[in-house]
Amino acid sequence: MSNFNEQRSRYGTYSTQWDYVQDRFGEKDLLPFSISDMDFMIPDGTIEVLDEAVARGFFGYTRWNHLDYKRSITRWFQQEFDSELDPEWCVYSPSVIYSLSVCIQLLSQKKDKIVTFTPCYDAFFNCIGGNERELIGFSLTNQNEQFTIDFPALEKVFIAEKPAIFLLCNPHNPTGRVFTEEELTRLISLCNAYHVALISDEIHMDVRRPGKQHLPILRFIDQIEVPVVLLSSASKTFNSPGLGGSYALFPEAALREQFLSILKGRDGLSSIPYPALLATMDCYNNQKNWLEELNRTIDGNFELLKKILAGDPRIHFAIPEATYLGWINVKELPYSMDELQTVLVKQEKVAIMKGATYGPEGADYLRFNLGAPKEKIIDGAERLMRAVRYLDERSSC
Repeated sequence: MSNFNEQRSRYGTYSTQWDYVQDRFGEKDLLPFSISDMDFMIPDGTIEVLDEAVARGFFGYTRWNHLDYKRSITRWFQQEFDSELDPEWCVYSPSVIYSLSVCIQLLSQKKDKIVTFTPCYDAFFNCIGGNERELIGFSLTNQNEQFTIDFPALEKVFIAEKPAIFLLCNPHNPTGRVFTEEELTRLISLCNAYHVALISDEIHMDVRRPGKQHLPILRFIDQIEVPVVLLSSASKTFNSPGLGGSYALFPEAALREQFLSILKGRDGLSSIPYPALLATMDCYNNQKNWLEELNRTIDGNFELLKKILAGDPRIHFAIPEATYLGWINVKELPYSMDELQTVLVKQEKVAIMKGATYGPEGADYLRFNLGAPKEKIIDGAERLMRAVRYLDERSSC
């Protein structure tokens, strides 16, 4: 088992979050709570599997299209989500966003519209725009930091905009919502009624608060009458994005074959990185206990963050239902986001993502990554509170 309380340096690993923090924040040597990877080592058992592979020394072209790989994925969905999926639905992809890009090309035409809940993961903006489609953001309804869907308003958007695709992110990044069976079935009914394809990004599916149940979109396959694909990866859960690799689940054989023809033919990406193959299989087959310990750690981190933030009643924060991302409302602070970020970066030497990165609905928020040992969470939260106190004192002079 990994030690989730031990702080280890990630400097010198070419880490986007640590070694290259200046790319987003303009300063080096900041304490980062930015992009969504974690400061935890991958499971010890997975390290042993990779060590054995390195010792053998063979890293040639590697096949993913076999049941060892595909059944590790479907067993995980059965074990964790009580969802029976056909291993033949599984295909390898280098990343979730690559899969999204190809699926957009297959399920829509240039200038078509794609609806998603906003605020949203910032890569969605670039992926949709880069494919010459138009993103139609549908704002989640915020009621005291609880985010819900206004379905009558969503139906009006479907009628007015005539989208080709609904892009679902479940659990939702950045708000952390885990959508319920009622919400998902209502969304499916709308997509069926207006012939809107469904793409569901479920990469945050495993990191959830106690009692919150993730429902994969393909659990409702018998209700879905439009093209549907589920995108995910073990890399978010087990902190292995640097190994590469994700997967997509296509119930429809024709769509699956179209995807594979692009993956293998047009883009030449049919060989999975051997370490990614081994890590995915080991994590899904053997590392459930590691995940349970991770979730306990993240739960504790959220409690710590909430306790610290409660020291200022102007800051509003609710522990999310899933993810390790805190979505912190700082609207009532009498300072602009630029003023706050300047003090955070220049004085407190801390990097916390401004919510506007995820769309205009996030303009009054900070997104705080809690995937780290608790000492780092406490340090970062206290730096945030010091920055606010500094601005208060400066404004009172």
